[in-house]
Amino acid sequence: MLKLKPVCGALVAIGLSCAITSLPALAQDGVHTVTSDSPFEQVMSDLEDAIVNRGYVVDYHGHIGDMLERTAADVGGGKLYRNAEFLQFCSAVVSRNAMEADIGNIAYCPYVIFAYEPETKPGEVTVGFRELPAGPGRDEVNKLLAEIVGQAADGL
Repeated sequence: MLKLKPVCGALVAIGLSCAITSLPALAQDGVHTVTSDSPFEQVMSDLEDAIVNRGYVVDYHGHIGDMLERTAADVGGGKLYRNAEFLQFCSAVVSRNAMEADIGNIAYCPYVIFAYEPETKPGEVTVGFRELPAGPGRDEVNKLLAEIVGQAADGL
């Protein structure tokens, strides 16, 4: 069993407390979003087209809204979204460039783009992604993701 000295244990407790209390403030940091008034199904179709038409393959299509709806009664939650989904993909060229610039950029692959329509704002679809933080090789990834999100939100 790990035993901490009293001072060390207090520092750990303070650190955890600070981390936990700062989580809500950090939830939107580094998240790039745009909104669309197109129907949700159209935005998701446009997102997939924007990915596939660049020669990438959607590896996974997640249905976050369905999961939350399915588990709401079990956890005592209400309905948050009319729709909420994400697409996961990778780009061999863009990812390789990023990883050659900094081998640690493997942490950011695959890329995930999400879309949701809040229960409280029907008809308003938010599309976005988590921006990669500043660093070697990451601007190209953020640019690609922003282009895909913008294309889907604009219905192009």
